[in-house]
Amino acid sequence: MDLNEETRPFTGAALRFLGLLLAAVLTMWPTAARASAPPAVVPVGRAVGIKLFSDGVVVVGTSDVATESGSVNPAKACGLKEGDIITHINATEVDTIEEVSALLQELEGETMSIRAIRDDKQVQLTAKAALCSADGSYKLGAWIRDSMAGIGTVTFYCPETGAFGALGHGINDADTALLMPLDSGSILPATVAGVEKGKAGDPGQLHGVFDTDSILGLLSANTDGGVFGTMSDGSWAQGAPVETALRGEVEEGEAVILCNISGDRVDEFAIRIEKVFPERADDCRDYLLRVTDPRLLEATGGIVQGMSGSPILQNGKIVGAVTHVLVDDPTSGYGIYVGRMLQQCEY
Repeated sequence: MDLNEETRPFTGAALRFLGLLLAAVLTMWPTAARASAPPAVVPVGRAVGIKLFSDGVVVVGTSDVATESGSVNPAKACGLKEGDIITHINATEVDTIEEVSALLQELEGETMSIRAIRDDKQVQLTAKAALCSADGSYKLGAWIRDSMAGIGTVTFYCPETGAFGALGHGINDADTALLMPLDSGSILPATVAGVEKGKAGDPGQLHGVFDTDSILGLLSANTDGGVFGTMSDGSWAQGAPVETALRGEVEEGEAVILCNISGDRVDEFAIRIEKVFPERADDCRDYLLRVTDPRLLEATGGIVQGMSGSPILQNGKIVGAVTHVLVDDPTSGYGIYVGRMLQQCEY
């Protein structure tokens, strides 16, 4: 789960990238048939590039602004907090760092209203940007984020609807740990260029590159069970559809996962489902997994960042996806039940 995150202050003058490898999950079926007839889907397991643009801008921190009369922090003074999602300045909707910066310069320190989302509730604040003595621009003293990008793995594709999904868990902001609000996004062709093997205390990761000139599909949702959307080129997701397991059909014992750990080749590796947990509404960790395949252990050390969303198959059916690794034991991790992901997909 290594994702490049774009972070800049309100002026848009600074930029830093972090990493988060993503992975994918997909599905869709009629609401009335969810309990008894989940759809047949194509297990994919291929790497993709993922770009996500936020709905509003996320406050990830605050800092002082140096002015001629001393240091001030307008963001903190007006009540902005880490994790707030700014959606409007005065009556203008803002979704990018550039839009925020342009408005601050236009207002030239005049009193302005800030509309933000905090804990799923709307808050209204009043602030004045400060004139920075170092570069002559107006700043609010807040660091904000408006986008994320990285490498991930597609879990499955529904040929009847074109739906796809990602991760098996949501894309969260690295600084605030909050689910990123999705405005738009896409998946792009990608290849895995190398592997950093996992070890106790360091789970390792896949390294890859993606093609920014091509788009495979568009994102429509970022949820705690994955990211979902519609694929424009279904031929990319090669393979035959398989049945989707009902929750009661999943059992402790042998299973396999499909992983893309080199180039764009997908291989099948043996694992064991050590424990099937009771269904919990507030926890997407449905299985405890252990890698048993010597080839995967030799290549990666077990589960590494970037394998989240690798499809899990048992008895010829897709039962879920890999989601997390145990930091102290990279041979083990957690998985999510496929039906949970299907329920969170935007139909």
